[in-house]
Amino acid sequence: MMSIIVRAKRLVFLAMIVVLALGACATSSRTVQRTSADTTTDLSGRWNDTDSRLVAEEMIGDLMNSAWLSNFSQEEGREPVVIVGRVRNLSSEHIDTTPFIKDIERELVNSGRVTFVASAEERAAVRDERMDQQTEASPETIKRLGEETGADFMLRGSITSQTDAVEGQRAVLYQVDLELINIETNEKAWINTKKIKKVIEQSRTRW
Repeated sequence: MMSIIVRAKRLVFLAMIVVLALGACATSSRTVQRTSADTTTDLSGRWNDTDSRLVAEEMIGDLMNSAWLSNFSQEEGREPVVIVGRVRNLSSEHIDTTPFIKDIERELVNSGRVTFVASAEERAAVRDERMDQQTEASPETIKRLGEETGADFMLRGSITSQTDAVEGQRAVLYQVDLELINIETNEKAWINTKKIKKVIEQSRTRW
């Protein structure tokens, strides 16, 4: 009889431990809220779409208001032709530079002050289509070979970062460097740098 009581007490004790353990486990729930694509968001402290958009707007705005543009227009009597080259990620984190390049391209096109031509990869695809037209399209609609618009300038650059960390706090400095190069002479017609500094505080979890 005594062993049955002891065994019952042990079962009750184990059941209490299980209940307490389950109660200690935090139940997490996920909510999703739709927001405007141009809303400023910064959840992780890493480079994000807001940084890409704002940097592109500011730097291309400066590019369009610099002396090289008016000088070229006065000398040549036309708008300069610009192509966007490579933007290298030299930072300490993974950054897909494609969205940033697209933001730059959008700002260039929307400025209405330069003629913008496709990138090397895009041109290759268009050339394939043009070659295919030489044999497959009707004579009235064939696009001629050797009629591409050559670029006068290439815009290229890089993204770098520096990190400084101490207990529970981390500071990251992102630096974006862009330069405009005259394709014929290799002269640098414009250079600009944009810096973004973020301080991220990480709260400690107590158990």
